[in-house]
Formats: sequence, C-alpha cells, structure tokens
Amino acid sequence: MAGVGVLAFIFCVAATIGQYPLSVIDVVTALWQGLTGTAHQSDTAATVVLDIRLPRLAAALLVGLALAGSGATYQTVFRNPLVAPDILGVSAGAGLGAVFAIFLSLPVPLIQLFAFVFGLAAVAIVYAMAKLVRGAHDPILVLVLAGVVIGAVMGAGISVLTYLADPYDQLPAITFWLMGSLAGITFDDLMGAWPAVLIGIVPLFLLRWRVNLMSLGEDEARALGVDTGRLRLLLVVAATLMTSSVVAISGTVGWVGLIIPHMARFLVGPEFSRLLPATILIGAGYVLIVDTLARSLAGIEIPIGILNAFIGAPLFLWILARARKSWQ
Repeated sequence: MAGVGVLAFIFCVAATIGQYPLSVIDVVTALWQGLTGTAHQSDTAATVVLDIRLPRLAAALLVGLALAGSGATYQTVFRNPLVAPDILGVSAGAGLGAVFAIFLSLPVPLIQLFAFVFGLAAVAIVYAMAKLVRGAHDPILVLVLAGVVIGAVMGAGISVLTYLADPYDQLPAITFWLMGSLAGITFDDLMGAWPAVLIGIVPLFLLRWRVNLMSLGEDEARALGVDTGRLRLLLVVAATLMTSSVVAISGTVGWVGLIIPHMARFLVGPEFSRLLPATILIGAGYVLIVDTLARSLAGIEIPIGILNAFIGAPLFLWILARARKSWQ
C-alpha cells in the first residue's frame, strides 16, 4: 500500500508540471470534476489536466508497468538477469510493424495494430526456429539465440524501410516513433492497449507461485510437477502481449525491462510473488518520472527513448556494481 501511495503522489506532482503550471489542489480538483462529470470546457485547468496530461500520465504508467513486469518475467523464466523484454525480438518486431505501417501512410490505429501483430509474429517465428534446431542443445539457450537472430533481422528490415522512406513525409514520423515518445497520446490509444496489458498480466499474477519453481531449473521444476514447456510458453506469450501492446503506442523505450526488475530485487528479493508487484509499481513510477523530465527539462520535448538511455545506462552500471554474484 505504501508503494501505491508513493505512485499516486508522483502522479499528482507530475500532473502539475508543464508549460501551464498547476498546483496539486488544481490537479485534484480537476480529477474530481472529471470523475463527477462537473468539469467545464471554460475551465482551463480542468482542460489541461483531463484532456492533455491525464492521458499521457496514464500511458506512462501503463508503459512502465508492462515493460517492467515483462522484464521480471523473462529474467525469471530464462534464469538470466540480463534478459530484457526484447530478448525474443518483440520490440524489434513491433518496431518493424509500426515502421511498415508508417511507410504505407496508414492511420494511427492501423500503425498500432501492425506493431502489435508484428510483435507477436516475431515470437512465433522465434519459437518455430527454436523447435527446428532443438535436440542436444539447451532449449532455453536456443530460444534466446533465436530471439537475437530474429531481432537482428527485424532491425535490418527497419533500416531498409527507413532508407526507402519519403524524407519529407514518412522519414520524420518513422524517426520520431523509433525514438520513443508519449506525446500526443489520447484515451483512444489507451483503449487499444490496456485490455491487452490486462490480459497479459493476469496470468502472471495467477501463476506467480509456479514462476518461482521455474527459477529452480528444468529438472527441479519438473520433479515438482510443473510442465515447464507449457508454462514457459504461456508466460512468454503473456509477457510478449504486454510488451507489444505498449510498444505500439509509445515506440521504442529501452532499459525499463532490464533495470527495474533488478531495483525491485534489491528491495524485496527474488521471490516472484513479491517481485512482480514491486516491479510494476517501480516501473510505472520510473517511466512517469522520466516522461515528466522529457517534457519539462528543455523548451522542446526530449524523446523519452533518448532521455531514458542517458538515465538507464549509468543506472544499470550502478546496479552491476551492487549486484550479487547470483540473484536466484
């Protein structure tokens, strides 16, 4: 409950920051007016909070919890602390889908749909490749390496489309999307993303005790009665659904799924039933803070993907310096 309270405080403070400064009282009043239906279009504060900042702040929360929760799941399932949500090519696949839709000059809803479909397709291809070459090899290692290969191929596809894009119309949109940004997010965008995140995160909470067994290793988990292949597939699909759905609305936002689970482990340990709630709360607050900095540090907005790289890289080095030899 303390974490939820801190997150609510960060949310209210973030809502006060921007080109049109507001007080916390203004924000709380506007939110109450929005809930009760008493807001008026002539009320500037209510318009700024409800129509401009609230969708963006809600998107930041959604992106943060989805990417962080996915990262914690991948790292536990693959028993690898360096695994991030894009390990199976999800981010690269979603990026290729969005870039392809922009290249075809499709409307925003179809851009999101293409990103979502291509992200899921990337995982399907990775699993197909892993099945073709499995045998004497470690299945987890094969899956990870297949993800790296597919991610590289998807990245090459993005480069080709970027090279062929119209430099006056399509290229700026592609570049801006690849940098990652929450500018221009609307409630309609969120309506297409949050159901997918919810569908993905519910199985993670319901299976959180079994996920702990996955961290013990293949033989130990099977000895305890866990169908590791089926459970791993379900967890990967759920985490992928969360990742691809938010990448579709935010663009490429790295580091969150890598560093936030480590920060949560410092606070609550590796036990997944505690790790998952802590991770999604910290991830939501982290992206909320970074996005607030992105739109307030300079006269023009800094793409969140760029700012997050400047923050995430040194933060990850600090985590490496403090990390134990084994977090399992």
